Amino acid sequence: MLPKNQRLRLAQDLTATVRSGVRSGRRNVVLYARHRETEEFQGDRFGFIVSKAVGIAVKRNLTKRRMREIAQVLRRVDGDVDFVVRALPGAAELSWEELNSQINSALAAVLRKIEAR
Repeated sequence: MLPKNQRLRLAQDLTATVRSGVRSGRRNVVLYARHRETEEFQGDRFGFIVSKAVGIAVKRNLTKRRMREIAQVLRRVDGDVDFVVRALPGAAELSWEELNSQINSALAAVLRKIEAR
């Protein structure tokens, strides 16, 4: 489980990251990232969007738990980036390895885009 201070929980934080950040889409996930200007918190923060289009509540919750575990491995202590992972409808049917590879691939692309800005 991600610590409370490493989660994006407010709708305004999620919206700001999705609207003004860079994004990278894969077949079943889209990853948004935004460099944080304020220094109130050290480290990356993660938020997750899993809509009803993904499936019934059991599938949505399983998908969310998997994405949280992957994010826990990906987080960088010295980072200052907000990430939002959006699950697309096929994400619930993916195996752990497939979901992990799609998120890792999207993360590499997003970090390159942030560096280029």
